[in-house]
Amino acid sequence: MRLDKYLKVSRLIKRRTVANDACDTARVMVNGKAAKASYDVKIGDLITVQFGNKQLTVKVLEIKETTKKSESFGMYEVVSEADV
Repeated sequence: MRLDKYLKVSRLIKRRTVANDACDTARVMVNGKAAKASYDVKIGDLITVQFGNKQLTVKVLEIKETTKKSESFGMYEVVSEADV
C-alpha cells in the first residue's frame, strides 16, 4: 500500500492530499529516511511524522485497504512521541 494511503487509512493524517503534501515536504520518514508518497509500506516499517513541533514515530503492525475508525488504531503501535 502507498504511504500516503496508509497514513490516511490508519488516520495518522486526516486527508490523503495532506499526507501527500507532508511526504513532498520531507515531514514523513520511513526507517530513518525521507520517503515519497509512493513508497510501498511494509509490516515492521517505522514511520516518523513531523506535526509542527511534535514528532510521532509508529511501527506498522497491519495493512488494510479500508478500516473503521475504532479499528484503525490496531494498524500501528506508537513507538515514541516527542516535542521537537
